[in-house]
Amino acid sequence: MRMRLNHRTLRKLLLLIFKWLSQVETCGFENIPPSGGVLIPVNHISVVDGPLVYAIMPREDCTALAAKKYQRNFFSRWLLDSARVIWLNRENPDPRTLRHAIQQLNSGWVLGIAPEGTRSKSGTLIRAKPGAAYLASKSKALMLPMAVMGTESAFKELFRLRRPRLRVVVGEPFELPPVDRKDRDASLQRNADEIMCRIAALMPPEYHGVYAGHPRLKALQS
Repeated sequence: MRMRLNHRTLRKLLLLIFKWLSQVETCGFENIPPSGGVLIPVNHISVVDGPLVYAIMPREDCTALAAKKYQRNFFSRWLLDSARVIWLNRENPDPRTLRHAIQQLNSGWVLGIAPEGTRSKSGTLIRAKPGAAYLASKSKALMLPMAVMGTESAFKELFRLRRPRLRVVVGEPFELPPVDRKDRDASLQRNADEIMCRIAALMPPEYHGVYAGHPRLKALQS
């Protein structure tokens, strides 16, 4: 069995690193309730995103879904195991994994998920997969959108001996419409796109990517 680092110690270490190497600005964190299940869909533009959100999350009872590919590297596996992530096969999700995630939410935990299912190489939003919408439909958790910005150029700024400016914004809670069982796949995708539009509404236009000009985004902005 691999020795894990205490998750509180890990969070403190990561927070110190971010405070030392970067300038972190947060907004809307008062929307995160002190207790109760919360599903937080967040955009994914850098390997920095997960550690940053984990470090600054105001609650201890937090976890996230992480791709199993990171188990191949000893350090990333050790780090993510210490953070108590839920390992997920992105290509073929195991129903037991999804049930575990739903159980954590219904038990009052905070669960982070990247609706896009992978990191955006462009640094802008890419089309969401239905996983986050599925979890939302199966849990009783509050849903809060989160946008992360600045992490896509964090390493470039550090190489230039400059502290990158990182910004994390939490939006207001929202609910998704019920999934239409007669057209389940399309209904889940519509809800997934709604989630991404909620995230996009927290970001400047240069991050909107495939959701730029989306009718729902325009409605949210107005």
